[in-house]
Amino acid sequence: MLRRFTLPLVLLFLAYVLWVGSEFMELALGVAFFIFGMICLEDGFKTFAGGALETLLQNSTNRLWKSLLLGFTSTTLMQSSTLVSLITISFVSSEMIALAGGIGIILGANIGTSTGAWLIAGLGLKVDIASYAMPMLVFGVLLLMQKSKIIKGVGNLVLGVGFLFFGIHFMKEGFTAFQLGFDLSTYSMTGVYGVLLFTLIGTLITFVMQSSHATLLIVIAALAVGQVSYENALALSIGASLGSAISAVIAGFAANLGGKRLAAAQVLFSLVTTLLAMLLINPLMQLVDWMSSCLGIGAEDYLLKLALFQTLFRVLGAVVFMPFISQVESFLIKVIRFVPKSIEQPIYIYPEVLETPSTVVAAVRKEVQHLFDNAFGLLASGLSLKRSTLESEESLSAAVKATRRIFPIDVENAYEEKIKSLHSEIIAFISEAQMRESTRAATEELYVLRQASRDIVSAVKGMKHLHNNLSRYGLSANLAVRDRYDQIRLQLARLLRELQVLLAEEPTSTTALALDSLRLSVQKASRTMTDELDEMIRYRRLTANIATSIMNDENYVTDIANNLISAVHALLTKEAQETAESFNLDDVEIQQLIDKEAGLPL
Repeated sequence: MLRRFTLPLVLLFLAYVLWVGSEFMELALGVAFFIFGMICLEDGFKTFAGGALETLLQNSTNRLWKSLLLGFTSTTLMQSSTLVSLITISFVSSEMIALAGGIGIILGANIGTSTGAWLIAGLGLKVDIASYAMPMLVFGVLLLMQKSKIIKGVGNLVLGVGFLFFGIHFMKEGFTAFQLGFDLSTYSMTGVYGVLLFTLIGTLITFVMQSSHATLLIVIAALAVGQVSYENALALSIGASLGSAISAVIAGFAANLGGKRLAAAQVLFSLVTTLLAMLLINPLMQLVDWMSSCLGIGAEDYLLKLALFQTLFRVLGAVVFMPFISQVESFLIKVIRFVPKSIEQPIYIYPEVLETPSTVVAAVRKEVQHLFDNAFGLLASGLSLKRSTLESEESLSAAVKATRRIFPIDVENAYEEKIKSLHSEIIAFISEAQMRESTRAATEELYVLRQASRDIVSAVKGMKHLHNNLSRYGLSANLAVRDRYDQIRLQLARLLRELQVLLAEEPTSTTALALDSLRLSVQKASRTMTDELDEMIRYRRLTANIATSIMNDENYVTDIANNLISAVHALLTKEAQETAESFNLDDVEIQQLIDKEAGLPL
């Protein structure tokens, strides 16, 4: 709701300011160029996001120092902690990296943000970088006009740097012109109130522009022309850190469970960092003065001293926060939990995942597993068995025999709430992913996972039909009828237990053999049941009418079992699937094995 009104208000305010004061024009143009430059950089890096970047993120988070270094380096190169955070949230959401690793990257990215201050203060305002920006724009446009996706990505990167340089130039010129007509330094405040006020202003500026880099550019440009005092500039830079946390909160509303936890971690870190910087601003200023003298930074070179202050307070916040990452992770997992709704909601797939192609398949696979988990519980209830019984080592045969009542569940309603709604979200997400050029390489894998989702839905639909006769004949006084339905229930219960075990284990080549074994046992059980029923009809132990119902239900069980086995096969990793296909038996080979065991000619 807040974001809906923010943009119109900002646009109206900006239009009014530009109308009444032309001196703001260059200032606004500089901010616009700078932000557009960051957007071009993000687009350029996304071109390469399908390979090296994600692989690097995934393989470099097993140690805290690696996560910190990765976050710092990525943000330094891209000059966009937003893009790094977006990719990190995608990986945490799809459980490709742990929450602790994601927190480490966010800490490093926050420190990496200070490199932008060094770039602007040390180079941007002391060199005529506009002269370098113009050829960059020319070459960037030429590269952008090429057909190659990689060359276009390089073009976006070159354009991004060019627009960043132009933004810095126009910001400098804008504040110089602004100074002639209006002097903000007359409103300078010192002491505690000055720190509080300008920290709040820095927070608001960052919240409006959604970029701490842009806020730092404004602060440094204003400090360079004397529009703000050195002390107030420090407070504004502190506010930029807190403002980025507010942006994380807004982004967290749209993210899934992992994204919400990571956004909360970023907010905690920003609050800790901001509080420390505000409380220790005077000692930090003294430390900056001492370090400046050691590094050869002039006493009046407030631009570089501001950059040094930025680095120090962000490093301080990270150092204080790091020893408690495990505790923070446990706390967030405990506090921020998934709350089931009447209509099942997806956990792993959400729009932001589409921005990072390599996480799309992983997120969809996790969501199909979520769908399988829902189906598991529904099928267990349809068999009038507790889910906890199937998940334990308790004797299933004893549990089936001990059944005293058939659970009165509304399979149709449960299907609509827990299965159909989630399946629809999966299909819609896959369709959206396949429309994007960046995810076309994953089309085959997404097709397999979509089919797995359909197989799970088909299995649950089979239970809708099966449960009707189970309710009618499952506890029949005719022991022959009850025994047949006990066999059906036991067969499907054992299959569910074994499939869940296979999904919980690391996939190997033997997984394929296990799935073939299960498929073979399903076919054997079906043939055995049919033979027994034929014999019972011949000897009039069952009426043909009841026997036909049992045969139909056995067909439902066979279809349910085959659909579930196919779905689990699809949920294997791509590498395991390729290995599995070399071991898999086709339907003809399975039938030949059954005939051989039955003593029939091949």
